Amino acid sequence: MAPRRFGGGRLVIASHNPGKVGEIATLLGPFGADVVSAATLGLPEPEETGASFVENAELKARAAARASGLPALADDSGLAVTALGGAPGIYSARWAGPGKDFDAAMARIHAEIGDSADRSARFVCVLSLAWPDGHCDSFEGKVEGEIVWPPRGARGFGYDPIFVPVGGAATFAEIEPAAKHAISHRADAFRQLVAACFAG
Repeated sequence: MAPRRFGGGRLVIASHNPGKVGEIATLLGPFGADVVSAATLGLPEPEETGASFVENAELKARAAARASGLPALADDSGLAVTALGGAPGIYSARWAGPGKDFDAAMARIHAEIGDSADRSARFVCVLSLAWPDGHCDSFEGKVEGEIVWPPRGARGFGYDPIFVPVGGAATFAEIEPAAKHAISHRADAFRQLVAACFAG
């Protein structure tokens, strides 16, 4: 089935994470989307019961579209560390606990990698655009990099302070937001989404 085009108007960002909503709103700025967050609309956060980033993104997008009667864009993203068999992966947010303590989550990754020589990791992002009638299109982006310790930088959010992208020297939390937007996993997925559903 061909991707469905978004024709402008209100678009729900199916997230309660202000950092994520801000990033997506910035990326969507040029496309005539009147962005509103799920939190602003008082929509509940659905239980993420999927076994993959795609399943969780589609679950969140469809729930928000049904509840709001508007098109909804959901993101499911996380950090996959090679030495940990791809963990924390879809459980990236859960590793931070109910208090969203990413300092503790980063420390756990550092502890579990231990002496492993393999520091490679990737950020993965799936963006799903769903409509109230259940139609949904999904796009997956990735950025490869490595884990560093100790955490560096005060920009970004989540695991950004311990991730250095391939070819770079600074962590995602040290570089300018515009530079991160140009190369991030979310930007990769977003380029695919825009080409399929927004551009032209």
